[in-house]
Amino acid sequence: MPRPIAITLGDPRGIGPEIIAKALADEATAALGPFVLVGPVGAGLSVDHPVGTWSPAASAAHAGRLAGAAIQRATQLALAGEVSGVVTAPIDKAALLAGGYDYPGHTEMLAELTGARVAMMLASDRLRVVLATTHIALRDVPRAVTREAILQAADVTRTGLSQWFGIDEPRIALCALNPHAGDGGRFGSEDDVLLAPVALEARISGPFPADTVFVRAMRGAFDAVIAPYHDVGMTAIKVASFGHAVNVTLGLPFPRTSPDHGTALDIAGRGIADPGSMMAAIRLCAEIVERTALRERS
Repeated sequence: MPRPIAITLGDPRGIGPEIIAKALADEATAALGPFVLVGPVGAGLSVDHPVGTWSPAASAAHAGRLAGAAIQRATQLALAGEVSGVVTAPIDKAALLAGGYDYPGHTEMLAELTGARVAMMLASDRLRVVLATTHIALRDVPRAVTREAILQAADVTRTGLSQWFGIDEPRIALCALNPHAGDGGRFGSEDDVLLAPVALEARISGPFPADTVFVRAMRGAFDAVIAPYHDVGMTAIKVASFGHAVNVTLGLPFPRTSPDHGTALDIAGRGIADPGSMMAAIRLCAEIVERTALRERS
């Protein structure tokens, strides 16, 4: 029997339990299992690995504490080889912090729990975007977009595309930091002074202006685009494929995927949440697990 895939319930106040239930009620999605659920008792689903108890009367901090504990437990299961991959439902970052987990999000927490060099990728059948920097304030971006950050993103992306997506010679583009890639220094020198040399060193293309590079990738010119900061990359992928894209943490010792949306606290409990991205996340995790197993056997 194949090793199961772990699914965390996310923030129990959000739509995580609902979209998981809807996804697993789909015959094609359920056939990708087996699955084990990790999360609190009382969140509306029967869990295989409980991490505490949830009550709707509990605080946001308690919800964040349970969500963080589920991520920890699922990671432990994956590192121990008890599960083949992890799919995570959305978390609330403020609640996670209030619950005692001082991480900007899943990506940074998983990196620390595993000690891996990781990169956040948003992937769909139309576009793949990797973030060189993740959850930081815009004012901090110029200091964070360093040679080392871009080289790491390029290296992790190349390995991930090869091993997890089966692309032997990945074509990777670098998105510029400034409008029009600085326009010869008129709108900033970073693209000429930093990004162009490091793109050459990393053996990737660019930097190309943000207003064209994602379109070129969607038309087949590139297998992935490295974005210098969160919103330029996230906006591109969500405009292109919202509800069908998947968050993938490249560089981990096991595949981890997640939907491309948040907790949607405003519609939680109303039964109207769309499970499409959760289904896509489960499907992609299963595909990576299968592809990895084939590579190991060959």
